[in-house]
Formats: sequence, structure tokens, C-alpha cells
Amino acid sequence: MLGIDRRTLNIAWTLFLFALLLMVIHEIGRTLLIFALALTFAFLLAPVVNTLERTFHARIPRVVSLGVVYVGLTAAIVVTMIPLSSRISDEAAALASRLPDALKGDPLANLPIPRWLEPWRPQVTQYIHARLVDLGNAAGPMLSAASGHILTGIGAALTAVLIPILGFFFLKDGALIRGAIVESFARPRQPLINSLLLDLHLLLAQYIRALVLLSLATFTSYSIFLATAGVAFPVLLAGVAALLEFIPALGPFAAGFTIVIVCAVTGSPHVLIVVLFLIFYRLFQDYILSPYLMSQGIELHPLLVLFGVLAGDQLGGIPGMFFSVPIMAALRLILVRLRRTHLDSR
Repeated sequence: MLGIDRRTLNIAWTLFLFALLLMVIHEIGRTLLIFALALTFAFLLAPVVNTLERTFHARIPRVVSLGVVYVGLTAAIVVTMIPLSSRISDEAAALASRLPDALKGDPLANLPIPRWLEPWRPQVTQYIHARLVDLGNAAGPMLSAASGHILTGIGAALTAVLIPILGFFFLKDGALIRGAIVESFARPRQPLINSLLLDLHLLLAQYIRALVLLSLATFTSYSIFLATAGVAFPVLLAGVAALLEFIPALGPFAAGFTIVIVCAVTGSPHVLIVVLFLIFYRLFQDYILSPYLMSQGIELHPLLVLFGVLAGDQLGGIPGMFFSVPIMAALRLILVRLRRTHLDSR
């Protein structure tokens, strides 16, 4: 009667549901982030739990295996992180106290640059001084607003406790959750959904574990080299580089830039050697170590990775940058499998 057929109504209803889903995802973004971090935590512990179960040939329940892994992990974190965090804290305090005096002169005097860029060195130094003045002017409002972030800090502490608990349930009931998802689909589609979930599990597990191994390799290599080269604050700089390793593309570049600037500002005599080490290590990691650990799981073009990182930064900040690559890889895997299934059916 109104000139609207049933197909148009179905399309409009589908678009409405899709928009509603996007709005719900935006509103519960924090909860989704907590569950995503818990799932990441579960992926990291899964190999240890599975190895423990294979060792005892299923003579102990999975809950006991999880309990043993959690106790051992807690002990390892306490033994490792307390002295390491104390060292990093001391180096950060020393850098903070040393930085103002170092910046009073020419902070880029020890930084090797091409000769044709030498006329720009005073302008860069003046720009750095201006940014430090702006930072000092903003320090007062930041300190006065610090009391308003107490509740946020408490929420972060609760989140840190909640993530291992959720990860425990993911490890304990992961197979049951996958089975429930598969059974919610029609029987002819259940094999496809089950294989998709298994492929996504392998993809995400491989990617997350590879990132952790790359981060550990970066921290070990950087701390040993920087300490051997006599660079100030080696553990602090290696820790920053290890954390930034979780941000694809932009993270390693930001880490290298930070290390070079700190070396130049603190008067390190081996800035050029540090730059060469960063270049060679980046080549080694990008073309040898990372492909070996990642295998063929991601298969995303570097331009697409860079686009995803920048878009993730705008959508969700640092968490968005971290989850952008696995989300794109998962979507690519789903589209490839669906297209292959459609072609096989034809």
C-alpha cells in the first residue's frame, strides 16, 4: 500500500540491527576490553596448562592443573617483577632528576645528523625547550586533578584482579563455550562454524604468543646491548621498548626514537652505535624472528597494518592499536573461509 515491499523492510531491519549492535559495542567497550584482555591472558597460559595435563596423562583434573599454573605464575611474577620494577623505578627517577639539567644546554649536541641539517639544530633545540615550558605550565592543573583519578586507579586495580579470574574460566570451560556457540547454529552449518572457531583460536593464540616472545626478545637484547655500550638507564629503555613492541608498526619506531633521544640528551658517546644496533635488530626481527614466530597466520599487507593501527588509535586509543591487527586478521580469515565454502558449494 505504501510502496514498500518485504525485501526493503528486511534490508531496513538489518541495517537497524547492525546500527544497534555498533551502539551497544560502543557503550560496553570497557567490558569488551576486559574480556579481550582475559582471553589474551588465557591464550598465554593455555600451552602451560596443556603441557601439564599431557605430562600427568589426565590423572589430575583440569582445575587442579589451572591452580598449579596460577600459583607458579604468581610466584614467578613476584620473584621476577619486584627487583625488576624496583630497578626500573630507580632509573626513571634518576632520568627525571637528570633531564632538566641536561636540557639546559644543547640536548642534541651528541646526536649525529647529516651536515645539511646542521643549520636546523638550534631551531630543534628551541622547540624542545618550548615544549618543556608548556609541560611545566600544565603540571599544576594535572596535579590538582590527580585526586579525581583515585577512583580510576581503584577501578584499574579491580580490573587487574578480574582479568586472571575471567582467564581461569576461559581456560576451564573454553571447549564448552565453543560447543555452545556451535550448537546455536543450524546443524548443516555447525561443521563450518566449528572449523572457523578452531582456526580463529589457532590464529589468535599464535599471534599473541608471538608478540610476547618478541617483547621478551626485545627486552633481553636491548638491556644487554645498552648496558654493554654504557648507555644510561638500560633497563628502563629496554622495558619501554618491550612494552611498545605490542603496538604494531608504530611501537618499535617510537621505542627507537625514544632511545636515541635519551642517549643524545644524557650525553652518551655511542649514539651512532646505538642507531646502527637499532637498525640491524629491527631488520633481524622484522625479516627473520617475526616471520618465524608469526608463521603464515596474519598475512596482512604492511599498509593495511599501518591503517589498522592508526584507525585503532582513533577508535580505542592504545587498546585499539593493540587489537587492530588481530581483529583485521580474524575478519580476513572469516571472509576467506566463507568465500571458499561458497565456491565449494557451487
